[in-house]
Amino acid sequence: MPITILAPSAAPPPSHHHATHSDNSSDVSMSDGEAFDPNTTTKKSIVTPGEPITSDTQWMRGHGTYIPPSSTTITSTVAGHLHKTNKLLSVQPLRARYQPEIGDLVIGRIVSVGTKKWTVDIAAPMLANLPLSSINLPGGILRRRTVTDELNIRTFFGEGDVLVAEVQTLHADGTASLHTRSLKYGKLRNGLFTSLTGAGGGILSRRGGVVRSRRQVFTLQTAAGEIEVILGVNGYIWVSKHVSPTTNPSEINITRLEDAVSETLYSSQNDALEPTMLQEIARVSTLIRGLVANGERVDEDMIVRVYEGATDLEAEEESLGTGIAKAAGPRELVGRVLEKIGST
Repeated sequence: MPITILAPSAAPPPSHHHATHSDNSSDVSMSDGEAFDPNTTTKKSIVTPGEPITSDTQWMRGHGTYIPPSSTTITSTVAGHLHKTNKLLSVQPLRARYQPEIGDLVIGRIVSVGTKKWTVDIAAPMLANLPLSSINLPGGILRRRTVTDELNIRTFFGEGDVLVAEVQTLHADGTASLHTRSLKYGKLRNGLFTSLTGAGGGILSRRGGVVRSRRQVFTLQTAAGEIEVILGVNGYIWVSKHVSPTTNPSEINITRLEDAVSETLYSSQNDALEPTMLQEIARVSTLIRGLVANGERVDEDMIVRVYEGATDLEAEEESLGTGIAKAAGPRELVGRVLEKIGST
């Protein structure tokens, strides 16, 4: 068959992020002339630092953008995905540290112990503070903190301890103050710590990571018993054996906390766990890392669905005499489970 050489044709003018999609909350696209069409959007539009976005004055700049002096052009400050919300343009970075918000449930690790407070790493740009006055005393005693409490501060939390707390206030310098004045907060034991780097605070909620949801703490039914999963909004996760409380927290009077707060509240001694429980804890942690690797959101519904799908897939392959599911990595395993869930 003869080969025909055609004359070169003029290339179409280059354009950035060109696609069509109609969603007011999705990513946006721009042309080289900075003429922005609100009806032209795409699911994947990536901008780089210093790249002009648009000079149309009808658009307002949001996070990840700025307007240079003596200019009206909205310019990106980070590398990330461009989004529009009504007339607001923002850039969600590809990777970013957690930005605290008041009311967030976070998991942190004690970095240092001071005189009246602890310094806590919560994966934010600045270390957080946990004041001595913001914790429950052993026995549920409600009183002012004394010099004796300050001298015994290391008996409550020490360096390296993992805890779950709530963001109480934010300061002007970007630091956050935490509190554990609730029976559902405090030191964590009998579990496995998992860090989802760069996936905290819902920054990557559309492409994988922990998102702010109604329930950040839930119980998962497994073959070895109940497992408690704590999803820190900052991307730190704790998976442990569930211990049923002796008293319903909602029925406890604030003046009778000593009825529920035991002396072992700040104990660092882990309990002996059965091998099957340890295996299930490791499995849940692996599935969570696989969800992030596949760009899926991490919440209660998705974790329950993937765990049930992984259990069924493993049982199915064991009946066939294969062990592919057990030998697969987190990303491959969750990918296969997602395909199975989508096909059913």
